[in-house]
Amino acid sequence: MAGIYVHIPFCRSRCIYCDFYSTTFEQHIGSYLAALHQELQQRCSELPRARVHSIYIGGGTPSLLSASQLQSLLTDIRRLYDVAADAEVTVEMNPDDVHTLLSRGVGEGLAVNRVSLGVQTFDDQLLHFLRRRHDAATAVDAVKSLQAAGIGNISIDLIYGLPGQTMQTWEHDLEVALSLNVQHLSAYALSYETGTALHRMLQSGQVREADDELSVQMYQRLCQRTEAAGFEHYEISNFACPGFHSRHNSHYWTGEPYLGFGPGAHSYDGHRTRRANTPDLLQYLREPTCTEEHLTDGDLYDEAVMCGLRTRQGVDTIAIRTRFGESRLHYLLQAAAPHIAAHRLAWSANRTHLHLTPSSLMVSDDVMSDLMAAE
Repeated sequence: MAGIYVHIPFCRSRCIYCDFYSTTFEQHIGSYLAALHQELQQRCSELPRARVHSIYIGGGTPSLLSASQLQSLLTDIRRLYDVAADAEVTVEMNPDDVHTLLSRGVGEGLAVNRVSLGVQTFDDQLLHFLRRRHDAATAVDAVKSLQAAGIGNISIDLIYGLPGQTMQTWEHDLEVALSLNVQHLSAYALSYETGTALHRMLQSGQVREADDELSVQMYQRLCQRTEAAGFEHYEISNFACPGFHSRHNSHYWTGEPYLGFGPGAHSYDGHRTRRANTPDLLQYLREPTCTEEHLTDGDLYDEAVMCGLRTRQGVDTIAIRTRFGESRLHYLLQAAAPHIAAHRLAWSANRTHLHLTPSSLMVSDDVMSDLMAAE
Protein backbone atom coordinates (compact mmCIF):
# COMPACT_ATOMS: atom_id res chain seq x y z
CA MET A 1 0.00 0.00 0.00
CA ALA A 2 1.11 3.57 -0.59
CA GLY A 3 -0.04 7.10 0.10
CA ILE A 4 0.06 10.39 -1.77
CA TYR A 5 0.37 13.77 -0.07
CA VAL A 6 -0.21 17.02 -1.98
CA HIS A 7 0.83 20.30 -0.37
CA ILE A 8 -1.25 23.40 -1.08
CA PRO A 9 0.99 26.12 0.41
CA PHE A 10 -1.39 29.10 0.22
CA CYS A 11 -2.90 30.88 3.23
CA ARG A 12 -4.81 34.15 3.49
CA SER A 13 -2.93 34.83 6.72
CA ARG A 14 -0.49 32.86 8.87
CA CYS A 15 -1.48 31.51 12.27
CA ILE A 16 1.02 32.48 14.95
CA TYR A 17 1.98 28.88 15.86
CA CYS A 18 2.36 27.32 12.39
CA ASP A 19 5.79 26.30 11.06
CA PHE A 20 4.59 24.42 7.96
CA TYR A 21 5.73 25.97 4.72
CA SER A 22 3.12 28.40 3.43
CA THR A 23 2.79 31.66 1.50
CA THR A 24 0.15 34.38 1.13
CA PHE A 25 0.82 34.77 -2.63
CA GLU A 26 -2.62 33.56 -3.73
CA GLN A 27 -2.12 35.13 -7.16
CA HIS A 28 0.14 32.19 -7.99
CA ILE A 29 -2.48 29.47 -7.41
CA GLY A 30 -3.15 28.91 -11.13
CA SER A 31 0.55 28.70 -12.01
CA TYR A 32 1.14 26.47 -8.99
CA LEU A 33 -1.51 23.95 -10.03
CA ALA A 34 0.06 23.75 -13.48
CA ALA A 35 3.49 23.07 -11.93
CA LEU A 36 1.92 20.53 -9.59
CA HIS A 37 0.45 18.75 -12.60
CA GLN A 38 3.94 18.50 -14.10
CA GLU A 39 5.43 17.03 -10.91
CA LEU A 40 2.63 14.48 -10.62
CA GLN A 41 3.27 13.44 -14.21
CA GLN A 42 7.05 13.31 -13.94
CA ARG A 43 7.17 11.19 -10.78
CA CYS A 44 4.51 8.56 -11.49
CA SER A 45 7.24 5.95 -12.14
CA GLU A 46 8.28 6.16 -8.46
CA LEU A 47 5.33 3.92 -7.49
CA PRO A 48 5.60 1.28 -10.22
CA ARG A 49 3.81 -1.53 -8.41
CA ALA A 50 2.20 0.08 -5.36
CA ARG A 51 -1.52 0.70 -5.16
CA VAL A 52 -2.43 4.04 -3.58
CA HIS A 53 -4.80 3.60 -0.65
CA SER A 54 -4.80 7.17 0.64
CA ILE A 55 -4.63 10.68 -0.80
CA TYR A 56 -4.15 13.63 1.55
CA ILE A 57 -4.40 17.22 0.36
CA GLY A 58 -2.91 19.39 3.08
CA GLY A 59 -1.39 22.79 3.58
CA GLY A 60 -1.41 25.66 3.93
CA THR A 61 -5.09 25.97 3.21
CA PRO A 62 -6.34 23.55 0.53
CA SER A 63 -9.86 24.89 0.96
CA LEU A 64 -8.73 28.10 -0.77
CA LEU A 65 -8.94 26.11 -4.02
CA SER A 66 -12.23 26.07 -5.87
CA ALA A 67 -14.27 22.89 -6.14
CA SER A 68 -13.31 22.60 -9.82
CA GLN A 69 -9.60 22.99 -9.00
CA LEU A 70 -9.82 20.26 -6.36
CA GLN A 71 -11.71 18.04 -8.78
CA SER A 72 -9.09 18.55 -11.50
CA LEU A 73 -6.28 17.75 -9.05
CA LEU A 74 -7.91 14.53 -7.87
CA THR A 75 -8.70 13.51 -11.46
CA ASP A 76 -5.03 14.00 -12.34
CA ILE A 77 -3.91 11.79 -9.45
CA ARG A 78 -6.35 9.00 -10.34
CA ARG A 79 -5.32 9.15 -14.01
CA LEU A 80 -1.59 8.95 -13.28
CA TYR A 81 -1.52 6.56 -10.30
CA ASP A 82 -3.09 3.22 -9.40
CA VAL A 83 -5.57 4.50 -6.84
CA ALA A 84 -7.77 1.94 -5.08
CA ALA A 85 -11.49 2.39 -5.62
CA ASP A 86 -12.02 2.63 -1.85
CA ALA A 87 -9.05 4.93 -1.20
CA GLU A 88 -9.29 7.35 1.70
CA VAL A 89 -9.29 10.86 0.20
CA THR A 90 -8.77 13.63 2.77
CA VAL A 91 -8.83 17.39 2.27
CA GLU A 92 -7.85 19.80 5.02
CA MET A 93 -10.33 22.67 5.34
CA ASN A 94 -10.65 25.86 7.31
CA PRO A 95 -14.12 26.17 8.86
CA ASP A 96 -14.78 29.53 7.18
CA ASP A 97 -14.20 28.05 3.70
CA VAL A 98 -16.63 25.15 4.05
CA HIS A 99 -19.84 26.98 3.11
CA THR A 100 -18.30 28.40 -0.08
CA LEU A 101 -16.89 25.05 -1.15
CA LEU A 102 -20.15 23.22 -0.51
CA SER A 103 -22.12 25.82 -2.44
CA ARG A 104 -19.81 25.21 -5.39
CA GLY A 105 -20.05 21.45 -5.53
CA VAL A 106 -17.69 19.77 -3.05
CA GLY A 107 -20.53 17.60 -1.80
CA GLU A 108 -21.72 16.73 -5.28
CA GLY A 109 -19.44 14.47 -7.26
CA LEU A 110 -16.05 15.51 -5.84
CA ALA A 111 -14.27 12.31 -4.80
CA VAL A 112 -13.50 13.43 -1.23
CA ASN A 113 -14.62 11.08 1.53
CA ARG A 114 -12.79 12.57 4.51
CA VAL A 115 -12.36 16.14 5.77
CA SER A 116 -9.84 17.31 8.36
CA LEU A 117 -11.14 20.53 9.89
CA GLY A 118 -8.71 22.96 11.50
CA VAL A 119 -10.77 24.07 14.50
CA GLN A 120 -8.02 24.31 17.20
CA THR A 121 -10.43 25.61 19.88
CA PHE A 122 -14.07 26.61 20.33
CA ASP A 123 -13.11 29.65 22.42
CA ASP A 124 -13.44 32.89 20.43
CA GLN A 125 -10.83 34.78 22.45
CA LEU A 126 -8.25 32.06 21.90
CA LEU A 127 -9.11 31.84 18.20
CA HIS A 128 -8.49 35.57 17.90
CA PHE A 129 -5.18 35.18 19.74
CA LEU A 130 -4.11 32.42 17.33
CA ARG A 131 -5.13 34.64 14.37
CA ARG A 132 -7.58 32.07 13.07
CA ARG A 133 -10.07 33.41 10.53
CA HIS A 134 -13.14 31.68 11.98
CA ASP A 135 -15.06 31.85 15.24
CA ALA A 136 -16.53 29.00 17.28
CA ALA A 137 -20.01 29.25 15.75
CA THR A 138 -18.54 29.00 12.25
CA ALA A 139 -16.64 25.85 13.23
CA VAL A 140 -19.78 24.18 14.58
CA ASP A 141 -21.74 25.18 11.48
CA ALA A 142 -18.95 23.84 9.24
CA VAL A 143 -19.17 20.37 10.80
CA LYS A 144 -22.94 20.28 10.48
CA SER A 145 -22.80 21.51 6.87
CA LEU A 146 -20.27 18.81 5.92
CA GLN A 147 -22.43 16.16 7.55
CA ALA A 148 -25.51 17.43 5.68
CA ALA A 149 -23.49 17.25 2.45
CA GLY A 150 -22.83 13.54 3.03
CA ILE A 151 -19.26 13.62 4.36
CA GLY A 152 -19.32 10.75 6.84
CA ASN A 153 -15.70 10.88 7.99
CA ILE A 154 -14.80 14.18 9.67
CA SER A 155 -11.74 14.87 11.80
CA ILE A 156 -11.31 17.88 14.08
CA ASP A 157 -7.95 19.32 15.16
CA LEU A 158 -7.65 20.79 18.66
CA ILE A 159 -4.75 22.39 20.56
CA TYR A 160 -4.24 22.34 24.32
CA GLY A 161 -1.72 24.14 26.53
CA LEU A 162 -2.52 27.52 24.96
CA PRO A 163 -1.54 30.70 26.84
CA GLY A 164 -4.54 31.71 28.92
CA GLN A 165 -6.35 28.42 28.34
CA THR A 166 -7.86 26.96 31.52
CA MET A 167 -9.12 23.50 32.32
CA GLN A 168 -12.62 24.94 32.06
CA THR A 169 -12.11 26.21 28.49
CA TRP A 170 -10.47 22.90 27.54
CA GLU A 171 -13.41 20.98 28.99
CA HIS A 172 -15.68 23.18 26.85
CA ASP A 173 -13.63 22.39 23.72
CA LEU A 174 -13.93 18.65 24.37
CA GLU A 175 -17.63 18.91 25.18
CA VAL A 176 -18.41 20.72 21.92
CA ALA A 177 -16.15 18.53 19.77
CA LEU A 178 -17.62 15.29 21.09
CA SER A 179 -21.19 16.58 20.82
CA LEU A 180 -20.77 17.05 17.05
CA ASN A 181 -20.59 13.30 16.34
CA VAL A 182 -17.35 13.51 14.38
CA GLN A 183 -15.41 10.31 13.67
CA HIS A 184 -11.88 11.45 14.45
CA LEU A 185 -10.13 13.84 16.79
CA SER A 186 -6.49 14.99 16.70
CA ALA A 187 -5.26 16.95 19.71
CA TYR A 188 -1.81 18.46 20.08
CA ALA A 189 0.05 20.23 22.86
CA LEU A 190 1.02 23.71 21.74
CA SER A 191 4.66 23.93 20.67
CA TYR A 192 6.72 27.09 20.24
CA GLU A 193 8.52 26.44 16.96
CA THR A 194 11.52 28.60 16.08
CA GLY A 195 10.69 31.16 13.42
CA THR A 196 7.00 31.44 14.25
CA ALA A 197 5.30 34.58 15.53
CA LEU A 198 4.38 32.66 18.68
CA HIS A 199 8.03 31.85 19.39
CA ARG A 200 8.96 35.51 19.00
CA MET A 201 6.14 36.45 21.39
CA LEU A 202 7.51 33.96 23.93
CA GLN A 203 11.05 35.34 23.63
CA SER A 204 9.83 38.92 24.06
CA GLY A 205 7.78 38.05 27.13
CA GLN A 206 4.40 38.74 25.50
CA VAL A 207 3.20 35.23 26.35
CA ARG A 208 4.13 32.54 28.85
CA GLU A 209 4.10 28.80 28.30
CA ALA A 210 1.31 26.89 29.99
CA ASP A 211 2.16 25.18 33.23
CA ASP A 212 3.43 21.64 32.62
CA GLU A 213 1.14 20.16 35.25
CA LEU A 214 -1.89 21.81 33.65
CA SER A 215 -0.92 20.47 30.20
CA VAL A 216 -0.62 16.97 31.66
CA GLN A 217 -4.06 17.30 33.26
CA MET A 218 -5.53 18.50 29.98
CA TYR A 219 -4.07 15.50 28.14
CA GLN A 220 -5.36 13.11 30.79
CA ARG A 221 -8.82 14.67 30.55
CA LEU A 222 -8.67 14.33 26.76
CA CYS A 223 -7.93 10.62 27.08
CA GLN A 224 -10.72 10.12 29.63
CA ARG A 225 -13.37 11.98 27.65
CA THR A 226 -12.60 10.34 24.32
CA GLU A 227 -12.54 6.87 25.87
CA ALA A 228 -15.92 7.50 27.51
CA ALA A 229 -17.25 8.61 24.12
CA GLY A 230 -16.17 5.33 22.48
CA PHE A 231 -13.07 6.62 20.69
CA GLU A 232 -9.98 4.43 20.30
CA HIS A 233 -6.72 6.07 21.34
CA TYR A 234 -4.70 4.60 18.50
CA GLU A 235 -1.77 7.06 18.40
CA ILE A 236 -0.43 9.50 20.99
CA SER A 237 -2.29 12.49 19.54
CA ASN A 238 -5.06 10.74 17.60
CA PHE A 239 -8.43 9.31 18.61
CA ALA A 240 -11.00 7.68 16.35
CA CYS A 241 -14.29 5.86 16.36
CA PRO A 242 -13.80 2.17 15.49
CA GLY A 243 -13.02 1.82 11.79
CA PHE A 244 -12.06 5.48 11.34
CA HIS A 245 -8.33 5.50 12.02
CA SER A 246 -6.50 7.83 9.61
CA ARG A 247 -5.30 5.52 6.89
CA HIS A 248 -2.96 8.13 5.47
CA ASN A 249 -1.18 9.01 8.71
CA SER A 250 -0.76 5.31 9.40
CA HIS A 251 1.55 5.14 6.35
CA TYR A 252 3.98 7.37 8.23
CA TRP A 253 3.89 5.31 11.41
CA THR A 254 4.21 1.87 9.77
CA GLY A 255 6.98 2.66 7.27
CA GLU A 256 4.92 2.29 4.12
CA PRO A 257 5.89 4.29 1.00
CA TYR A 258 4.35 7.65 0.24
CA LEU A 259 4.94 10.40 -2.30
CA GLY A 260 4.78 14.07 -1.39
CA PHE A 261 4.15 16.73 -4.03
CA GLY A 262 4.61 20.49 -3.82
CA PRO A 263 7.16 22.74 -2.05
CA GLY A 264 8.14 21.41 1.36
CA ALA A 265 6.49 18.00 0.81
CA HIS A 266 8.31 14.84 1.89
CA SER A 267 8.42 11.37 0.34
CA TYR A 268 9.66 7.92 1.44
CA ASP A 269 10.26 4.92 -0.81
CA GLY A 270 9.49 2.37 1.92
CA HIS A 271 13.11 1.19 1.97
CA ARG A 272 15.96 3.63 2.66
CA THR A 273 15.40 6.88 0.80
CA ARG A 274 13.63 10.02 1.94
CA ARG A 275 13.09 13.02 -0.31
CA ALA A 276 12.26 16.59 0.73
CA ASN A 277 11.09 19.11 -1.85
CA THR A 278 12.60 22.58 -1.43
CA PRO A 279 10.14 24.75 0.55
CA ASP A 280 10.14 27.66 -1.91
CA LEU A 281 7.12 28.44 -4.08
CA LEU A 282 8.92 30.62 -6.62
CA GLN A 283 11.69 28.02 -7.01
CA TYR A 284 9.02 25.35 -7.46
CA LEU A 285 7.36 27.37 -10.22
CA ARG A 286 10.71 27.70 -12.04
CA GLU A 287 11.90 24.12 -11.49
CA PRO A 288 11.18 21.86 -8.51
CA THR A 289 14.28 20.86 -6.55
CA CYS A 290 14.75 18.48 -3.66
CA THR A 291 17.23 16.87 -1.29
CA GLU A 292 17.53 13.15 -0.58
CA GLU A 293 18.52 11.31 2.58
CA HIS A 294 19.65 7.67 2.52
CA LEU A 295 18.91 5.97 5.83
CA THR A 296 21.31 3.67 7.66
CA ASP A 297 20.24 0.59 9.59
CA GLY A 298 20.54 2.70 12.75
CA ASP A 299 18.23 5.34 11.28
CA LEU A 300 15.67 2.72 10.29
CA TYR A 301 15.82 1.09 13.72
CA ASP A 302 15.31 4.45 15.45
CA GLU A 303 12.30 5.20 13.24
CA ALA A 304 10.80 1.77 13.92
CA VAL A 305 11.10 2.40 17.68
CA MET A 306 9.84 5.98 17.59
CA CYS A 307 6.90 5.33 15.27
CA GLY A 308 5.98 2.06 16.96
CA LEU A 309 5.84 3.63 20.41
CA ARG A 310 3.61 6.43 19.11
CA THR A 311 0.91 3.87 18.32
CA ARG A 312 -1.33 1.82 20.56
CA GLN A 313 0.11 -1.37 19.07
CA GLY A 314 3.68 -0.53 20.07
CA VAL A 315 7.05 -1.78 18.83
CA ASP A 316 6.96 -5.13 17.08
CA THR A 317 9.91 -7.02 18.59
CA ILE A 318 9.63 -9.86 16.07
CA ALA A 319 9.96 -7.36 13.22
CA ILE A 320 12.96 -5.77 15.00
CA ARG A 321 14.71 -9.15 15.08
CA THR A 322 13.83 -9.92 11.46
CA ARG A 323 14.93 -6.51 10.09
CA PHE A 324 17.91 -5.70 12.29
CA GLY A 325 19.14 -8.94 13.86
CA GLU A 326 19.41 -10.54 17.27
CA SER A 327 21.94 -8.05 18.64
CA ARG A 328 19.67 -5.08 17.96
CA LEU A 329 16.73 -6.85 19.61
CA HIS A 330 18.95 -7.57 22.62
CA TYR A 331 19.85 -3.87 22.80
CA LEU A 332 16.18 -2.90 22.65
CA LEU A 333 15.17 -5.30 25.41
CA GLN A 334 18.02 -4.19 27.67
CA ALA A 335 17.11 -0.53 27.20
CA ALA A 336 13.43 -1.30 27.76
CA ALA A 337 13.93 -3.29 30.99
CA PRO A 338 14.03 -0.34 33.44
CA HIS A 339 10.99 1.23 31.77
CA ILE A 340 9.10 -2.04 32.06
CA ALA A 341 10.04 -2.26 35.75
CA ALA A 342 8.83 1.33 36.25
CA HIS A 343 5.56 0.55 34.40
CA ARG A 344 6.31 3.05 31.64
CA LEU A 345 6.39 0.22 29.09
CA ALA A 346 4.34 -2.98 29.00
CA TRP A 347 4.18 -6.14 26.92
CA SER A 348 1.21 -6.99 24.74
CA ALA A 349 -0.81 -10.03 25.75
CA ASN A 350 1.15 -12.30 23.40
CA ARG A 351 4.49 -10.66 24.37
CA THR A 352 5.37 -9.64 20.82
CA HIS A 353 4.94 -5.86 21.17
CA LEU A 354 6.20 -3.29 23.66
CA HIS A 355 3.92 -0.33 24.15
CA LEU A 356 3.73 2.77 26.32
CA THR A 357 1.45 2.58 29.34
CA PRO A 358 -1.26 5.25 29.65
CA SER A 359 0.56 6.96 32.53
CA SER A 360 3.77 7.36 30.46
CA LEU A 361 2.32 8.93 27.33
CA MET A 362 3.30 12.44 28.45
CA VAL A 363 6.96 11.35 28.91
CA SER A 364 7.06 9.33 25.70
CA ASP A 365 9.99 11.30 24.25
CA ASP A 366 12.23 10.26 27.17
CA VAL A 367 11.32 6.60 26.76
CA MET A 368 11.81 6.68 22.99
CA SER A 369 15.25 8.29 23.27
CA ASP A 370 16.42 5.63 25.73
CA LEU A 371 15.45 2.86 23.30
CA MET A 372 17.09 4.39 20.23
CA ALA A 373 20.41 3.25 18.79
CA ALA A 374 23.55 4.24 20.68
CA GLU A 375 25.58 5.07 17.55
